[in-house]
Amino acid sequence: MTLDELKSRHSALLAARYSGTRSVSYDGKSLTYGSDAELAAAIADIERRIAALERTSRRVLRPFAVKDL
Repeated sequence: MTLDELKSRHSALLAARYSGTRSVSYDGKSLTYGSDAELAAAIADIERRIAALERTSRRVLRPFAVKDL
């Protein structure tokens, strides 16, 4: 999944949770969660995936020298 897809699903899940419903529709699909805990777990999973995609691994090179005595 792309970052944009994950963000749209995340906003759909948050909107459903804030409105008090357990049913979410996106991309022509509909999901119904059994409890608020399941919905919260789905939101947490999407947030972890977004964070992993937004992280960029940057290499930092720090030169150093050792002087033999």
